[in-house]
Amino acid sequence: MTTTQNLHPASKRTRIVSHIDLISEQWTYERSDLDLYNFFLHMYVVRLGRIFEQLAMRQCQSRFGLRLSDIRVLLALRRGGRPFAKRPTDLFKALLVTSGAMTKQVDRLQKMRFVERIPDPAFGGGSLIMLTRKGLALVDEVATVLAKESVIAPAIARLSDNEREIGIQFIRRVLNEMEVLMNEIGDGDSRNYQEDETSRVRLIDS
Repeated sequence: MTTTQNLHPASKRTRIVSHIDLISEQWTYERSDLDLYNFFLHMYVVRLGRIFEQLAMRQCQSRFGLRLSDIRVLLALRRGGRPFAKRPTDLFKALLVTSGAMTKQVDRLQKMRFVERIPDPAFGGGSLIMLTRKGLALVDEVATVLAKESVIAPAIARLSDNEREIGIQFIRRVLNEMEVLMNEIGDGDSRNYQEDETSRVRLIDS
């Protein structure tokens, strides 16, 4: 927390404000000629994502001994339902990483026996990444922990039921609109749904 005394003219009040409130007040003071709504929303979402990322990385490392990026691979495989398998291309597009990074992640998880590579019956010479029994047991535990002991739970608990519902609906709507926009400008690697023999309907996202 930051004391606003002797700082920016917009914050010269004897009170304590959060860092993000101070930034917002400073920008509002400096550029009162602009509608800063979109600028602030972008700043808030990016900062929130960074905070979540830091806390989640610590939680995954301390609780499961795994990197957050590797946990995401397991979660992506789990949510599609049986047989808990996806093509490597689907995975790296869904998780917004390079194919090289995904290969390294799968190699690590395979060494730990959380996933295995199996032949892809739909593409000769291709492969699927599939959860093992060990991997399925772990990712189900992870999902339970993330639902019941989420790093955002302490902050969200301070909101009313109505605030939580409005917040999640707003964020989901903005995400949907951004994904549509990304598709329209030709950068929609994480877009929409895809069907193949290995699952029912797959949502290609993180």
